[in-house]
Parts: sequence; C-alpha cells; structure tokens
Amino acid sequence: MRIVPTLLTTGALVLAGLACSKSKPAAPAAAPAAKNAIQGTVLETVSAPPYTYLRLKAAQGEVWAAVPAADVKVGAQVAVEVSVAMDKFESPSLHRTFERVYMGNLAGAGDASPMGMGMGMGMAPKAPAAPDEKVAKAAGADARTVAEVWAQKDALKEKTVTLKAKVVKYNEAIMDRNWLHLRDGSGSDAAKDNDVAVTTKDKAKVGDVVTIKGVVRTAKDFGSGYTYPVIIEDAKIVR
Repeated sequence: MRIVPTLLTTGALVLAGLACSKSKPAAPAAAPAAKNAIQGTVLETVSAPPYTYLRLKAAQGEVWAAVPAADVKVGAQVAVEVSVAMDKFESPSLHRTFERVYMGNLAGAGDASPMGMGMGMGMAPKAPAAPDEKVAKAAGADARTVAEVWAQKDALKEKTVTLKAKVVKYNEAIMDRNWLHLRDGSGSDAAKDNDVAVTTKDKAKVGDVVTIKGVVRTAKDFGSGYTYPVIIEDAKIVR
C-alpha cells in the first residue's frame, strides 16, 4: 500500500441545508467545502468498523472515502476532510482492495487518521485539559519513560525498549497495524516529548495502562513527507 500526496485538513466544514427560491425549491446542496476537503453526494455506504466507507459522487468523479464509523444515508450531501489518500488499500474485514481511498473525517468530527495521531509533522497531539496521569516506570535494563525515549532516541535507534504508559489515542487496522499514542506523565507538551507513537498488532483501548516492548525507530518516513522523529514499532503488549 502506497501513501500518495493529498490535501491536509485545515478547517471546519459547513454542511448543506435546503436552498429555496420563490419559483421552486432547489435540490439539497452542501455549502462550499473547505479547499482541503472532498464534497459530494453519498452513492453507497459500507460499514466495516471502526470505519464507514462512502462512495461519493464528487467534482472529480466517483471516489471512495473512509471515515470513523458513522450513520450516513445514501443521498446525503457530505464533506470529508481529507488526511491522506491511500492507493491499493486493503480492507481485511471486507476482503477487498480499493484502488484509492481518501482517509479522513466528516465535517466537525475529530481526526482519527494516522495524521491526526501526530504523524504529519511528527508532533505530539495537543495535551488534554487535565494533567497527564503519572505512570510508574517499567522494570528492567531496557525500560524507559516517554521523555527518555525522546531524549535518547538517537542512542536507542533500532534497539528494543520497554515502556509502561497510558493509551491516550488508539486506531485499529490502519496500514495493517494498530496505532497507539502513549503518555506516562513524563516530559511536557511544550517540549513535545510527553507523547510517543507505537505500532502493534495487539489491541488496546484508550485509558488502558499497558507495558509494551518494541523497537525504537527515528525519522520514520511513511511517504509524502509524513515522518515521525521517533516511533516505537513492532511492539508487543506484554502486560
């Protein structure tokens, strides 16, 4: 599967109402979309949790988009804020390969794509309103805190680390792996060293405190300029 360049989400969208005139009512129409969005009529929906796939009649023709699971009706006018386009995207649950899928979010929805998890510029997501929960450091010679992974990333490159932290973001089955963002109360949002991305085949949920063991990689390039300064890959949730 190859990630190709596309527009990044920059703003909120406004969905359509019914436009009226004195002579006759107009058909339902969406308000002008933000320039970084695909707007169109829903021709088909396919539910495959955690996603809903939408076949849209858009200005560029018929396209497929994937958004976090949503109740969308055929015939609805929608706008999808695009995070990334994926060629030859394989959906294991549907046993289907899409020539191209635009991954994104319906207008006003939170970003659940890899980009929204901090991928685009390798930045940690915005800190929650409440302080990060303090999590005790894992035991063992290879144990590190989140802040230590950032501070020692060059020395730790291609080495295995053990990390105990809280899951603050989780996305399943993107690019054939699950994506976690972990925090343990170390580091700071200002320094952007309080959050680390992890990929794994194991499952978790937001709020879980997990201990993972995985390989530190730096300047990880997923194509189209999307890189992580540091990421832990091929991780196993050991407890």
